[in-house]
Amino acid sequence: MPLGAHVSIAGGVFNAPHNGKEATCEVIQIFTKSANQWKSKRLSDKEARMLDEAQEETGVEVVCAHDSYLINLASPDDALFMKSYNAFLEEMQRCDFLNIPNLVMHPGSHVGSGEEAGLKKMGEAFNRLFDADPDGKVTICLETTAGQGTNLGYTFDQLAEIIDMVENKDRLGICLDTCHIFAAGYPISTEKDCKATIKSFDDILGLNRLKIMHFNDSKKDFGSRVDRHEHIGQGFIGEQAFTYFLNDSRLAKVPKILETPKTSAAEDIANLTLLRSLIRKKDIK
Repeated sequence: MPLGAHVSIAGGVFNAPHNGKEATCEVIQIFTKSANQWKSKRLSDKEARMLDEAQEETGVEVVCAHDSYLINLASPDDALFMKSYNAFLEEMQRCDFLNIPNLVMHPGSHVGSGEEAGLKKMGEAFNRLFDADPDGKVTICLETTAGQGTNLGYTFDQLAEIIDMVENKDRLGICLDTCHIFAAGYPISTEKDCKATIKSFDDILGLNRLKIMHFNDSKKDFGSRVDRHEHIGQGFIGEQAFTYFLNDSRLAKVPKILETPKTSAAEDIANLTLLRSLIRKKDIK
């Protein structure tokens, strides 16, 4: 069961696996640059080599990166769109350079242009990005969102609509965030509801497209459309929902990443210890 957390790259990306090991992770998510700045320092061959060595030494695998929070590929503003486009292309290239297989990204915000216009802008952006980077290997994982403000991607149908517009669909995957789908109105707190939501995901998007899961409880109640993460079992989702996800054999190999609040590795250790205690032998079918 590949469990882990988003960890810091302070001092260099090659430090991330060691930070993950300290937090008892098997897998980790990282930023490859500052998430709150457009500019980035160019990666060196030495840094890439040191990251590979750190993964081998610790046994902790970098399964995904997360893109910058500034990027908005659905923006109706031409200048911001081009800034986002260039930044995201760089994010893709940085992942390939570091041999990171998945790049998680928020589908963007329409900022008043309307949902259909925003979704269309996203589809066009991916076609353009993949044409500009024909040999790229990283899988772009569209993350389910809470639907806060004008954010897109809060329904499985919206994510499917983006994928339908993209010619090279093999380069797209999905990241399912438990807090986000709960806040968006997908029930998961009972076994019956969890099964129904997973079935809906499979029917609309296909479980074969699920590459990453973010395991977060929610500070806000069901259907709130507010994105606020909480420690496992301490929010409105509750501990039991994670039991259902952890014991569904179809999801067993999907990396599950914490993005819960923390000031040190101790919080990640506590959350991961709890999650591991919920894994049982009996399968949920």
